[in-house]
Amino acid sequence: MRALHRLLVAALALPIAAFAFDFADVDKRAAELAKKPYEAPKNDLPSSLRNLTYDQYRDIRFRNDKSLWRADKLPFEVAFFHRGGQFVEAVRIHEVIPGAATREIAYTGERFDYGANAIDRTKIGNIGFAGFRVHFNINTPKYKDEVLVFLGASYFRALGKEQRYGLSARGLAIDTGLASGEEFPRFVEFWLERPEPNAKELVIYGLLDSKSMAGAYRFVLKPGTDTVVAVKARLHARRNVAKLGIAPLTSMYLYGENQRAPGEDYRPEVHDSDGLSIQLGTGEWVWRPLVNPKRLLVTSFGATNPLGFGLQQRDRSFASYEDLEARYELRPGAWIKPTRPFGPGRVELVQIPSQFEYNDNMVAYWIPREPTLAGKALDFEYQLLWQKNNPTRSPTSWVAQTRRGPGFVRSANDTTIDFHVDFEGPALRKLPEKAKLDAIFTADANGEIVEQALQRNPVTEGARVSLRVKRLDPAKPIELRGFLRDESENHSETWSYIVPPE
Repeated sequence: MRALHRLLVAALALPIAAFAFDFADVDKRAAELAKKPYEAPKNDLPSSLRNLTYDQYRDIRFRNDKSLWRADKLPFEVAFFHRGGQFVEAVRIHEVIPGAATREIAYTGERFDYGANAIDRTKIGNIGFAGFRVHFNINTPKYKDEVLVFLGASYFRALGKEQRYGLSARGLAIDTGLASGEEFPRFVEFWLERPEPNAKELVIYGLLDSKSMAGAYRFVLKPGTDTVVAVKARLHARRNVAKLGIAPLTSMYLYGENQRAPGEDYRPEVHDSDGLSIQLGTGEWVWRPLVNPKRLLVTSFGATNPLGFGLQQRDRSFASYEDLEARYELRPGAWIKPTRPFGPGRVELVQIPSQFEYNDNMVAYWIPREPTLAGKALDFEYQLLWQKNNPTRSPTSWVAQTRRGPGFVRSANDTTIDFHVDFEGPALRKLPEKAKLDAIFTADANGEIVEQALQRNPVTEGARVSLRVKRLDPAKPIELRGFLRDESENHSETWSYIVPPE
């Protein structure tokens, strides 16, 4: 008995074992969830919150003095979004504390300022949160900037230095652009790992759920000039999925250099992104300028193990937008860089007609070639880079702009289409003025290039290719491709343009 007593005393004297919460714990939850029938989120929000207008919802503000980790003076702080208006679904949020079990962060009305809204916080109850945002010093040591937001379905956005919010990323896209309708998976639970006092990174775990899929996610946020979010995902299929979109990006394109404003507008361009960039597994770089089509337009690029893709905002001149509020020239591009090979599949671009700049009508993602069948598990890892001043692009030269339209008045019978494509980059700047440079441009079977001219551009030290294209069948699109080369090698990325049907 004395020996047993000594063992018990010794055991009690040992430190409590740390609760090691990690990706495997979330994955276990996702795998178990996928084996069960899908349960739609409960509609348990009081009408006083559910019926809030856009402006009323915006009048509910989180009190920054109640931010997670502010009292501890940690490098990262977290604020929370109230449920209400269009954000009615609850998200459970936990803190992962090293050396202890996780704890759920409970909703309390004292965390929020309700502004002019006549809401009795004592009657709301513990309704949870709609999402959260992360703050960190990237622009000045005097203020913690908002650098990452998770809010609504599986959407999230991040910012780097001197950037403004623009396009969004998503955890997953399912059946985007199909006649059957799109399915929107949502993050239902998050775990925020408490950072160390000198931490430069923040670890976030997420549990995703939908009718077709459950998934475990690990996000490592590293804010900076180009904020980087490293993503690790393991997906479990509940049922067969017709189209599975990995690493989806969602943006807005209303009009720009290649497409005039539909009505009178003082702003020359309105868009969060102006093109889709792809680095194929072969090393070829492709640039597809965005368009706002009259009908749904879905195009894709087949590839095996692409080196990256992204929706980018290449035009960084304020004069191109002239919008003092939106500041489109400061909105980031997003680049997806696989850190685990994606395998065979395709990058798909969905372009949706839109009349309003508040509609995100551009979507790009990766689709694996292998079908996604019920019971299947899939693993993906990639980095998501939010870029402004250091965009990922071809090291030779790239498309700086695509302009559409003639420089003179045409007769009514002339239905040809004019394009002017400007290339810029170090490969062109290094070329001697008298070096032979060729423009290799082609059209598909529905188009004919009737005129083509190449000029060196002394203003940009680049080159401009001007095309006049004839469409054979107005009811069908035209696909155009082109690049620059000399006698020995290519000197540009590939310009790949779709002219939508009339």
